[in-house]
Amino acid sequence: MAILKIARMGHPVLLGRAEEVTDPTAPEIRRLIRDMAETMLDAGGIGLAAPQVYQPLRLFLWREGQDLRVLMNPEITPLGEDRATAFEGCLSIPGLRGEVERPARVAWRGLDQNGLPVAGEAEGLTARVLQHENDHLDGIFYLMRMNDLTRLGFIEELARLSEEDA
Repeated sequence: MAILKIARMGHPVLLGRAEEVTDPTAPEIRRLIRDMAETMLDAGGIGLAAPQVYQPLRLFLWREGQDLRVLMNPEITPLGEDRATAFEGCLSIPGLRGEVERPARVAWRGLDQNGLPVAGEAEGLTARVLQHENDHLDGIFYLMRMNDLTRLGFIEELARLSEEDA
C-alpha cells in the first residue's frame, strides 16, 4: 500500500466530471482502493474521492463508525425536504471550514469494493459525507455550495470563535 499525494483546489483533475469505473474488479482498481484507504486514514479524513488522488474515476471511500466503505459509480438521491446545515472541511482545501446546507437524508447506490451492487439510506454525518464526496466526482467543491461566505474560515479562527462563544 502507498500514501498518495492529495490534489489541492485549483488542479484540473478536481474540476471535471470523473469517468465511470468500467472494471470494478481490476487489479489497478483494487490497488487504488487500498492506497486511497491508507491515504485517507493518514490524512485524518472521513472521506476521499478518486479525483482527490489524481484519478478521474467515479469512486470514493468513507468511514462509517469503524467501517471503511467503498462506492463506485454512485447515485445519490435526496430523501424528503428536510435540510441540515453544518461545517465541512476538505482534504483538497486544507485548513479551511465552511458552513454548507445539504439534504438531511439521502438514498445511495452503486458498486462496492468487490464490484457488487449495494444500496442504502443515510442521514446525519454519513449523508453529508456521501454528498460531499459525490460532489468531487462532478468537479464541485463544498465552497460552491455555500450560501454565506462569511461562514467560511480557517480552522484555528473558527475554534477561537467557538471558545469565545462557550
